[in-house]
Amino acid sequence: MGLPALALGGFGIGLTEFVIAGLLPQVARSLTVSTATAGWLISGYALTVAVGAIAVTAATAGLAQKPVLVGLLALFVAGNLLSALAPTYGVMLLGRVVAALCHGSFFGIGSLVARRLVPPERASRAVASMFAGLTVANVLGVPFGALVGERWGWRATFWAITVIGAVALIGIAVLVPGWAGTGGDGADAGAGAGTRGGRADLRTQARAFRSAQVWLTLTATALGYGGMFGAFSYLAYTFTRVAGFSTTDVSWLLVIYGTGLVVGNAAGGRGADRDRDATLLVSLAGLTATLAVFGVLASSRGASVVLVFLLGAFGFATVPGMITRVTDAAGGVPLAASANVSASNVGNALGAWAGGLVISAGFGYAAPLFVGAGIVAAGVGVMGVAAWMAVGGVGGGEGKGQKGEGRWERRAGCER
Repeated sequence: MGLPALALGGFGIGLTEFVIAGLLPQVARSLTVSTATAGWLISGYALTVAVGAIAVTAATAGLAQKPVLVGLLALFVAGNLLSALAPTYGVMLLGRVVAALCHGSFFGIGSLVARRLVPPERASRAVASMFAGLTVANVLGVPFGALVGERWGWRATFWAITVIGAVALIGIAVLVPGWAGTGGDGADAGAGAGTRGGRADLRTQARAFRSAQVWLTLTATALGYGGMFGAFSYLAYTFTRVAGFSTTDVSWLLVIYGTGLVVGNAAGGRGADRDRDATLLVSLAGLTATLAVFGVLASSRGASVVLVFLLGAFGFATVPGMITRVTDAAGGVPLAASANVSASNVGNALGAWAGGLVISAGFGYAAPLFVGAGIVAAGVGVMGVAAWMAVGGVGGGEGKGQKGEGRWERRAGCER
């Protein structure tokens, strides 16, 4: 029962990330700020996630992970409560930053806890189950925020998210067993040195980053996300300016994209438990092809509908496998899982920047799709090198290509 509680936490965190897009005009009017200033409620959140994922995980190194997850959700509840009550823009922005601090660490640490709740051969599917909450939030986030906001005002949306966070907090406190947050993570990374009660301290966790497999996986994550979200950031313009859809069509097209995320996440988790590196390579190659074909057929409405679904499906099919791969390569330390979340956010920012450059240069609104294809193609190359090195046992860490279960996980499984 612990996995649904983790998924609900992921759903709440996903909602608070995505709903603001549909509420921005209301918030800007209510707090009397410009649209550009209100936009910092989105970008400030994203920047905090990128930095906070590593900073918060490092600050909680050596602590039992279940209480840390409960504490992170308490932070999440406090941040959204601040947003719901915010009398000024400054307080609203503070609430967004406080809520964002829990984002990366929750998914990083939560993914380790999730995989301890199941047999090792189902590790990637457990991670996918946790991330299912995030993918569903991606589908429902903007429509949910717009619906609640229009009917009861934008503050009601944040009150609803606060309640969801509180329920998830109680669920994790009650349903996640204590042993799932104290498994032997980090012992392989540091041969047992520098740990307290089976939990890796910060120095031990940092040593895990000596593994070439960790850095290759983080790089592949950043490139995969960068290519996908670099294109995604400008899809509304691609749909309306290139394919000829109306602005009102964009919402349902994004729901199709979100549905692809849900399907890809589930399929990627199942595939990664069978053959992780093969699943990652196929997913990244499929994403590269999708972006390239999308760029060519961007003017076709029918093709756009199919390709935006495939964009989400191939893009998120990499998530469960990348997280289990980097944590195995790092010997199970939480800092590596959180670094994977940071890597994806760095990739998002760089991809959006690169897409904006080609649009500014006059190459048109389909150009980010081709740029995205190039970025992801580089990710295929990095992942190919990582898989080749893993087969030969090169590069340190676990980094296994087949059913990559780490020694730390097998030991934790024996304790159960």
